[in-house]
Amino acid sequence: MRPQPEHIEPRWPVVLAILAVLALLVLLPTRVRAFPSWVPFAVAVSMIVPMGALSLAGAKDFWLSIERMTTLAFFVAAGFGTAYNLEYLLAEMVRRSGEISGLQLLTSSIAVWVSNVLIFSLAYWRTDRGGPEARASDTVGKADWLFPQEQGHLNWRPTFVDYLFIAFCTATAFSPTEALPVSPRAKLLMMLESVISPVTIVAVAARAINILGA
Repeated sequence: MRPQPEHIEPRWPVVLAILAVLALLVLLPTRVRAFPSWVPFAVAVSMIVPMGALSLAGAKDFWLSIERMTTLAFFVAAGFGTAYNLEYLLAEMVRRSGEISGLQLLTSSIAVWVSNVLIFSLAYWRTDRGGPEARASDTVGKADWLFPQEQGHLNWRPTFVDYLFIAFCTATAFSPTEALPVSPRAKLLMMLESVISPVTIVAVAARAINILGA
């Protein structure tokens, strides 16, 4: 049996981020959906339950395994949904069939952009240095990102908010921010996020604003 982790990083920032994105998707009823409307709720519950169990129940290692699996499943499913939505929106823009209104384009682009930030913030948080428990327990592996706060602060460790900030800035500025990617997988993840974000903002959102302003 594997030993129980010594420290568990608080999950409430992750839960709040998931709930915020879920609320946004509910408030954008006109967006184009890749899945039925109940799917985001089911995914949110499947991710929040093991995170809550880590704080309230025993068998930490078991719930960490469940959390890792649900996070991976979320990354794959949400990534597919984001790519599908973006591909469909771009195809409709090229065809100019008139089936999607300017408001639908705008709300869909907002949903895609925000989902993109959450997807990659979770990927960064789960990937860097062996995951949150390895960082909290000072059993870290090789760093994927280097943070300036680490210089002169030996006890400082990045948490979910730091990875959310990386994902937000990457989706906004399309380039590395204060934390520098140093591993190949970190660079590939940021490149992928940077591909999705400008297409969403420049192509889809700009086209939506153009239609609404016409």
